[in-house]
Amino acid sequence: MTYSNHVARGIELPSRSDNDYSLQLSRWFLLPIGAWPQINGDATRVKRLISHMHVCVCTFLVAIVMVPCLLYVLLEEKDFEIKINVMGPLSHWIMGTINYFLLLARSDDIRECVLHMETDWRFVQKIEDREIMMRQAKIGRFVSGFCALFMQSGTLLFVLVKSISTVVVVVGNETVSMHPMVCPIYTKFIDTRFSPANEIMIVAEWVSCFIVNSVTVGACSLDTVFAVHAYGQLNMLYSWLNELVSESKGNEDAEQRLAIIVEHHLRVLSFISRMETVMRYICLVELLGCTMNMCLVAYYFITNMDSFDKAKIMSYVIIYLSMAFNIFILCYIGEVLTEQCKNVGEKTYMINWYKLPHKTALGLILVIARSNNVIKMTAGKLFHLSIATFGDVIKTSMIYLNMLRTMT
Repeated sequence: MTYSNHVARGIELPSRSDNDYSLQLSRWFLLPIGAWPQINGDATRVKRLISHMHVCVCTFLVAIVMVPCLLYVLLEEKDFEIKINVMGPLSHWIMGTINYFLLLARSDDIRECVLHMETDWRFVQKIEDREIMMRQAKIGRFVSGFCALFMQSGTLLFVLVKSISTVVVVVGNETVSMHPMVCPIYTKFIDTRFSPANEIMIVAEWVSCFIVNSVTVGACSLDTVFAVHAYGQLNMLYSWLNELVSESKGNEDAEQRLAIIVEHHLRVLSFISRMETVMRYICLVELLGCTMNMCLVAYYFITNMDSFDKAKIMSYVIIYLSMAFNIFILCYIGEVLTEQCKNVGEKTYMINWYKLPHKTALGLILVIARSNNVIKMTAGKLFHLSIATFGDVIKTSMIYLNMLRTMT
């Protein structure tokens, strides 16, 4: 009996609504920026055209802030202190842009992961298995919502506080009042010291900030949802291993159950491997970028303590915590999935395999052997994502902070 034939005999459960429940927040984060893949392969030409236009508009809104700001830092501003203050927001925009294109480039793999999840939910045949999956789905939703709340609130608060204030600048013989931008614009591109260019670019910066935040939040949400789904599938596998001994009726039934377990195990590992392919370079960008940004945010916090602007201080704290939380989640997911994959072999060995028919017991070696070849979650195949890596990120950001304080 194959895996698909086995699960087809199960109880009819609301699989589609359950899958939608687990992916709902990720879809909400990525749809507004055009990064949610077309799940139906038969999308019409009009829909594809609208999708491409959506991506182009989002890219333009990000680029119209990021590129002039980069030119401002490279060509216009000479003061090192001001450059440091601009580097934090600019790097956030650059990270968001890179991850946006990585999400778009991996759209097919993301779609396959989503379809894989949908199939897994459809194949859930027992109430106990569904409860395991729903428990993991709720954890994924909670983490995704928490990540979105921290990132969007902290960054948008920082941008709003900066842009609603006013400063007076001297342009030639004229004194002008303007709203400062978090990402200053190269004056030869657009002179934002004058109205209405100032107000237009402020609004563009708000929208652009929302887009780059949504990229980060959406990527973290996808990683979390995929990981907890795989975790739930492995937990189901553990329960099936226990039932292999307690519920098997004769040699043929035991062999059929073992075949289902082996096939399901390989299916879960295939999902984790595809998930690692989707996320590896996004995790690398987050790991390197957040190391630098956490250093810069801590520096901004220290240098602004004298003025003690409550709104600014609060936004710095929230942004720092949100970046630390994102990195922690990515590293924690990597460690937990690695350990779960290893545990399959241990769980297999710990069941009462000696009560099984001799041929079936020998078949368990396949599961144990495959479990020894662990799929590791990595950042660009350079760093293994683990709690130790998270500690290294925090330590490295503090080292850079000390260097920066010495230089300034």
